[in-house]
Amino acid sequence: MNAGPSGFNNAPVTKAFVIATALFTVFFGIRSGSSNLALSYQDIFEKFRIWKLIISSFAFSSTTELFSGLYLLYFFRVFERQIGSNKYSVFILFSGAVSLILETILLSLFKDPTANLLTSGPYAVIFASFVPFFLDIPVTKRFGVFGVPFSDKSFIYLAGVQLLLSSWKRSIFTGICGIIAGSLYRLNIFGIRKAKFPQFMASFFSRFALPSLSSHSQPPRRTSPNLGRQAVRAFRAPVPSTTEPSEEAIATLVSMGFDQNAARQALVHARNDVNAATNILLEAHSH
Repeated sequence: MNAGPSGFNNAPVTKAFVIATALFTVFFGIRSGSSNLALSYQDIFEKFRIWKLIISSFAFSSTTELFSGLYLLYFFRVFERQIGSNKYSVFILFSGAVSLILETILLSLFKDPTANLLTSGPYAVIFASFVPFFLDIPVTKRFGVFGVPFSDKSFIYLAGVQLLLSSWKRSIFTGICGIIAGSLYRLNIFGIRKAKFPQFMASFFSRFALPSLSSHSQPPRRTSPNLGRQAVRAFRAPVPSTTEPSEEAIATLVSMGFDQNAARQALVHARNDVNAATNILLEAHSH
């Protein structure tokens, strides 16, 4: 399993979202505490605290949640690289909106004006991302620890469980709403997976905060075999391995949008190192 090259290369929407989450948490979440940011029936149906809806969508209420959440958001940048920044922005907006609707319905069912039922933070985007993570990201390595089987995906699941249980039922409810939102996106409700922001909106945002929404930063294009060979020659990696690349490693690169033949060639030249192979293929796009 691999999330591609390190950093926020080809993932500026994720970068903006991570920065916004960190800033909102520092200035509103940690200072205010979980009790002040958690959503309640009173906030929505009696006092109409719209500002709290916005802040609670970004700000975690504790440092522990912040670290776990930012780690997961950073890892899930692989999906922005796979579908492109424009569609990933739609995914964020859709999962946030659907999760908020579900949370509002949940609050209306309990009708307890004193209980802070739902914790704050971008749980919608994080747990919606676990749906494609479970279904689309293949396992590339399996190992055991004291006889207990693990895979290279286990650490992401463990981080998710830790975040899901961080505020007990308040975070569990919010996480489940995010999973449902991600499932609806996966089912392509209303054709949402084909939706994009209009070009004029993409151009507008490209001048300010989200440069990759414009047409010049589309997801990785399918790499032709010739381009893959050119990248291999340009990269000058070590002597190619004689071992045939694993199907899991090839599937990982293909899931990021690369051509299967080019991915196979890159893995051979990179001695089956998925990180190095990804760099080879990205190098091809820069030429």
